[in-house]
Amino acid sequence: MANPFKALLRAVQGSDDSDSSLRPSRPAPRTEAPPATKPTEFAPPQLRSSSALQQFVRSLDTNRDLRLLDLGGANAANIQFMTQLGTRLYSEDFFATLEDCFGDGDYYENQRDPARVDSFLIQTFSEQRGPFDGALVWDCLQFLRPSLLDKTIDHLHRILEPGAHLLAYFYADERAQTIPQYDFKINDEHSIYVAQKAEMPPGQAFSNRNIERLFEDFASTKFFLSRDNMREVLVRR
Repeated sequence: MANPFKALLRAVQGSDDSDSSLRPSRPAPRTEAPPATKPTEFAPPQLRSSSALQQFVRSLDTNRDLRLLDLGGANAANIQFMTQLGTRLYSEDFFATLEDCFGDGDYYENQRDPARVDSFLIQTFSEQRGPFDGALVWDCLQFLRPSLLDKTIDHLHRILEPGAHLLAYFYADERAQTIPQYDFKINDEHSIYVAQKAEMPPGQAFSNRNIERLFEDFASTKFFLSRDNMREVLVRR
C-alpha cells in the first residue's frame, strides 16, 4: 500500500535544494556516483504487552455470533486470531481511504473541504453499517482534524452495539511535533506486534481530558498506562 502520508512525510523530512546558480562553473572532479537516497527506515516490529487488548477480548461474549470492525485494514494475524474466537472480523483500510481523499496537497487543510469529508465518510462507513459488537480502531483517530474526528466518532457510536467496546491508541507525548503511525498485529490475547510505518504531525494534541471529552457520548473511557509513549484506551459504547 502506498504511504498514506507521503506528502506530509516529505515536509517533515526536509530536502536539500541548494541554488545551482551559486556553484562554480569549472568541471566537477570525477567521483563515484552517490548512493541512491533510501526511504526512512523504522525499527522492526516490536512485541508489546497490551492490557487493553486483553480486556477487549475478555469483554466479548463468544457464546453468540459476533461481528467486529478492524479499521487497520485486513491482515492475516488479526483475522486468524478473531476467527479462532468464533467472531467475524470486518476489515476497513482507514489510512488508505485517508490518502485517497486527502493525500494530494495539504493533508490537514484538505480535511476542511466538505466534499472530501463526505467522500471519506461514505467510503469508510457506507459498507460497514453495523451493528458491530466491538471495534479495533488502533491509532487511526490521531490523524484527523477536530471536525472530521467528531464526525468519525459519531459514526463509530452509531454502528456499535450498546455495551460494545472500542480499542484505540494515542501517542502520549502531547508536545511532540510529529508522531509515529503504526501497523498492529495481534499475537495473542495479551500482546501485539507493533511496527512503525510512517511519521507525521498529529491532527491535534490528545490529553486524557481531551480523549474523555471525545468519547463523552459513550458509557465509559478507561486508560491503561505503559512505560512507552503509547496510551491505550478502552471505550464502552
